[in-house]
Amino acid sequence: MSRIATRFAELRGSGRKGLIPYITAGDPDPGATVGLMHALVEAGADLVEVGIPFSDPQSDGPVIQEACQRALAHGVTLHQVLGMVAEFRQRDAETPVVVMGYSNPIELLGMERFADEAAEAGVDGVIVVDSPPEEAEDLVAVLSERGIDPIFLVAPTTAGERMARICGAAHGFVYYVSLKGVTGVATLAHDEIEGKIAEIRQHTDLPVGVGFGIRDGESAARIGQYADAVVVGSAVVSRIAEHGHDAAAMDREVRTFVGSLRTALDSAA
Repeated sequence: MSRIATRFAELRGSGRKGLIPYITAGDPDPGATVGLMHALVEAGADLVEVGIPFSDPQSDGPVIQEACQRALAHGVTLHQVLGMVAEFRQRDAETPVVVMGYSNPIELLGMERFADEAAEAGVDGVIVVDSPPEEAEDLVAVLSERGIDPIFLVAPTTAGERMARICGAAHGFVYYVSLKGVTGVATLAHDEIEGKIAEIRQHTDLPVGVGFGIRDGESAARIGQYADAVVVGSAVVSRIAEHGHDAAAMDREVRTFVGSLRTALDSAA
C-alpha cells in the first residue's frame, strides 16, 4: 500500500479529514523549503504538496505565480526540487509528498528520468496540471511502474463521461478544483461543491481532496464536512511571501496558520 493510501486509511480509521498544505519549492529561497515542509507536518499536515516552479503556471493565481517567479529568480530547477524531497525524507519517512507542476519541466528532464528521480527521492504522487488523462498514458505508466500515484484534477465543468475517465486513471486521490478560475479566489459555492463530490464518488472509491479558494479554518471545516481532504495553497504561500524576509517569523506564521486549519478540521469532525 502506498504512503498516500496508508495515510487516507489512517484518517478514515480515526474519523479525521486530511490537511494538504501547498508550498512552492524554492520560495522564498531554496534553503527554506525543507524546513517549511517539516514545519507543515509538525503543525498538522497529513500530506504535503510541493509546487515545481514554472514560468507560466496557468491554473495558479497571482500569489503562487509570484512565488514561482521568486523561486525561478533563485534558479530552482526540477532536479533541485526532487533533491529537496530527498532531503525531507532523511527525517520523515512517513508523510506523503505530492509534487505539482506542468509538462514542460518534466519533458525537458525526460519522463523516464523524472520518474526515476522522483521515486528515488521519495515522491508519492504527481500532479501535472496540463496533462489530462487523454494525453498522459505514458506518464501514468512510468509513474505507476515506480509506485508513484498519478493524481488528476476534476473541474466544476467536468461532465459525467469525462469524469469517469479521469477517475479511472487516477491513483492516490482525486483532486476536485472547487472554482471556475485560478487559485486564491475567495468565493466558494458549497452546495455545488458538495453535489459535485457526490457525483465523483459515483465513479471512484478513491478519497476526494478539494482545493482552490480555501483560505481559513472556517472554509476548511465546511469543505471537510463532505470531502476527505482539503488542499490549501495561496493562503499558506501568502504568509511565506509576507514574512519571507524573516525566517523565524515566517516559520511561526506558517505553523500558526496551518495549526488553525488542523484545529478547525478536527473540531468539525
